[in-house]
Amino acid sequence: MKQLDLFGFEMPVEQTGSENKYSKKVSTPIYTPSGRPTSIYECYDHQKYLRMIRRIDESNVSEEEKYFLKLAATRHIIFNFERIADYYASASKEMQELMEKSALVIIDFDKAIEEGFVQLNDKMRRLYEQELD
Repeated sequence: MKQLDLFGFEMPVEQTGSENKYSKKVSTPIYTPSGRPTSIYECYDHQKYLRMIRRIDESNVSEEEKYFLKLAATRHIIFNFERIADYYASASKEMQELMEKSALVIIDFDKAIEEGFVQLNDKMRRLYEQELD
């Protein structure tokens, strides 16, 4: 389990034999569309991103540095996956396909593996299996 500890994960007691009752188990949330009409603007909050862009634009750093910082600033966009599930449910077929390709929604787990969205999970599974040997 030492290699999994490097990732900050602990295995449940029944798998480790440990008395530790706490776990950092990672589970994939499953969002079920509510049936409520959703605007695309409810799917994200980009206020912090916009503030960062404004600060970057006002800065005296080079254009190359601004470009880099603007790319990095996208990590401040917060996605509301419950609203995304609602939006997806009533979106056009083309929009649904693009949302799936971007992994905003994962409908087909095998396809998600094929696209590389579950790679870390698979790597962690292999590490866990190695520790059991």
